[in-house]
Amino acid sequence: MEKIKGEVKTWNDQQGFGYISSLGEDDVFVHFSAIQAYEKNLTVGEEVQLVVVPGVRGPQAALVEKMRHENEGK
Repeated sequence: MEKIKGEVKTWNDQQGFGYISSLGEDDVFVHFSAIQAYEKNLTVGEEVQLVVVPGVRGPQAALVEKMRHENEGK
């Protein structure tokens, strides 16, 4: 399973899902349960790493990790 980088295109906090865009890939569905963090939400424009797996309705994100930037937390 290869991890790729993507950017959150849409996110619905109330329903717990959205879509991630990545170069060379169609938009990928993401469910909150795939997020590998304590806070199970994403922000539009946020950079993430993910694995794309086949889902019932097309490509789906798995093992989604928020990307940390060097200047975060300073």
